[in-house]
Amino acid sequence: MAKRKAHDSYRLDWQMLKHDWPLWAIMAGLLLAAVLVFPHLPARVPGHWNIHGEVDAYYPRSFGAFSPPLLAVGLYFMLLVLPLIDPRRENYRRFAGAYAFLRWAIVLFLGVLWVATVLVALGYAVNIGLVVKALVSVLLIIIGNFMGQFRHNYFVGIKTPWTLANEEVWQRTHRLGARVWVAGGLVCLAMSGFQSAWAAYVFFAAILLMAVVPIVYSYLIFRRA
Repeated sequence: MAKRKAHDSYRLDWQMLKHDWPLWAIMAGLLLAAVLVFPHLPARVPGHWNIHGEVDAYYPRSFGAFSPPLLAVGLYFMLLVLPLIDPRRENYRRFAGAYAFLRWAIVLFLGVLWVATVLVALGYAVNIGLVVKALVSVLLIIIGNFMGQFRHNYFVGIKTPWTLANEEVWQRTHRLGARVWVAGGLVCLAMSGFQSAWAAYVFFAAILLMAVVPIVYSYLIFRRA
């Protein structure tokens, strides 16, 4: 019975993968665009901006051109493979839709971020601070919107000692975490258009609370379980 259950759990088969074909086209497009844009980039491309929107780190042209697209491809395939070695592998079928959306969100996030960075490197006037903060905010909102659907596993979700030890704690923590992440993401999105230091502090404070509140909550309800 256990063997049949494992066989019927998460599998990398065409039935599942065929739904991701638009995502394959996007990743192939990113890699092709990287090859085409590489000769036109300067020797050093902007790689990091401070809270004031100023460039404070540069990377070699090859890194700037190819690293984000390759990272997107790598993370996509990692998300496909990791469930195969998860002891809770059978649970991935229970949130297959949310897990597929997570793959899409991460690839699109990295793709749009790479496009914005390349445009800056090519001399276009792009408010990269606004783009990065808005993208991060939207990603947090999307993950929060689907977080309540995540089922007990070892790779995706709020993985504390207490959520991993108790499935009820996992479910209750993720239901609360979903609300906290959506609310925090909306706060971050509202702060994205401001360049002031106070907006940056609110932005990062919201992210800190999104991380801390579910952790503390999982501990408290585990103690009461």
